[in-house]
Amino acid sequence: MTDLHGRTALVTGGASGIGAACARALAAAGARVTVADIDGDAAGALAAELGGEAWQVDLTDVRALDGVRLDTDILVNNAGVQHVSPIEEFDPERFSFILRLMLEAPFLLIRAALPAMYDRGHGRIINVSSVHGLRASPFKSAYVAAKHGLEGLSKVTALEGAAHGVTSNCVNPGYVRTPLVERQIADQARVHGIPESEVLETVLLTESAIKRLVEPEEVAALAVWLASAAAAMVTGASHTMDGGWSAR
Repeated sequence: MTDLHGRTALVTGGASGIGAACARALAAAGARVTVADIDGDAAGALAAELGGEAWQVDLTDVRALDGVRLDTDILVNNAGVQHVSPIEEFDPERFSFILRLMLEAPFLLIRAALPAMYDRGHGRIINVSSVHGLRASPFKSAYVAAKHGLEGLSKVTALEGAAHGVTSNCVNPGYVRTPLVERQIADQARVHGIPESEVLETVLLTESAIKRLVEPEEVAALAVWLASAAAAMVTGASHTMDGGWSAR
């Protein structure tokens, strides 16, 4: 039921972290994968490894994305960044940048992919959200706002796409063992006034019942299932993988 032979997939932020894990897992299931990333060299290297294609793209250039048309069976909106700062010190341009990358770009890519999906009567939209799409944490105003917006976009896509065989879901991990999370440690230590050695236990995992980071391959396994025929009746949902964080 998770055989994806004959399907095509596009993964944004696909050259590293969760995106790379998703690209590898989709390819292992049989899909031909396009790795989309601002780092063209890294995207090309992974695409070559998987026998797929690379797309070097700056997803914050939303005007350029406005004219894009995509022909793919599976779209994984994964690209993202983080910025940790109190609201009163949060740079407005950085706030706008994060919303362009993590909300406007997914909208434009979904918009670009739906016509071909509708023509085929089949499509899978998988939005890599976060527990922060369902819960808030201090000092992450842009990230939390973008992920909450992505949740709403995903649900609207599910309602509009249902009659055309297109599903849309969010995957909501807690903190994942990726470079994005590792780069937060110094900032988290600064805003919380604690040593970097205490960040993992006292900040990142404090709300999680299972006291470890999520592995990228675990997120990818859920994404592959959502892309498969086994998940044909699963749409408009948010699938938590947060170690029990959102159970509180």
